[in-house]
Amino acid sequence: MMSESEEHGSLLEKIGDKIHEFKKDSSSSDSDDDKKSHKSKKKHLFGRKHPLHNVLGGGKAADLVMWRDKQKSGSILGGVTVIWLLFEGIGYHLLTFLCHLLIIFLTVSFVWSNAASFINRSPPKFPEVILSETQCLIIAHVLRKEINEAFITLQSVASGKDLKTYLKSIGVLWFISIIGGCFSFLTLSYTIFLMAYTLPMLYEKYEDEVDVVGEKALIELKKQYAVFDEKVLSKIPMLADKKQH
Repeated sequence: MMSESEEHGSLLEKIGDKIHEFKKDSSSSDSDDDKKSHKSKKKHLFGRKHPLHNVLGGGKAADLVMWRDKQKSGSILGGVTVIWLLFEGIGYHLLTFLCHLLIIFLTVSFVWSNAASFINRSPPKFPEVILSETQCLIIAHVLRKEINEAFITLQSVASGKDLKTYLKSIGVLWFISIIGGCFSFLTLSYTIFLMAYTLPMLYEKYEDEVDVVGEKALIELKKQYAVFDEKVLSKIPMLADKKQH
């Protein structure tokens, strides 16, 4: 009888341990689900709902900008940096650089083509680059659309109908003029390229921290703009009449 009671007791203990383990696993899975749902509901910078790689197009260009292939991305960055140093540091001129580059390319191709038969090597094969009429029409259509939109925007700002857009345009142009006075056009272009080529990768790496700081900064900017709107813009007759209507 004693052995049967002991076996019965050990069986109950095993069942109790199994129930305890099941509850522990279910609670941990619930907490993981809560974390995933919280992460999915997390607000991203500028209201972004998709991964940054998809926002950038998800193609080969996005792979380069996001440094998916570090060797290719590093090579492009190194090449652009060398070109910038040639122009800005050494004082190389663009036309001279292009001519020297073409001289080297034509000389190497000419020598290789003529020496190929003597060294039992095949001559270089050059790809045929021909722009089709469809491609030219697509490029012309895109340029036409962008130029027309730029003219429409300039006309809208210059007509005096929208004071707020006018003030924004003047502010942006004034800021660009200050930046342009501090750097040369080549250095400014290289800086913009460097930021566009590295910031997405750094943002993806420190996404959570940047989203928190960016959200706080946007809230503060909205507060400052509301104060500016109340104290300055609302007192301008043209804008005050638009708000009343």
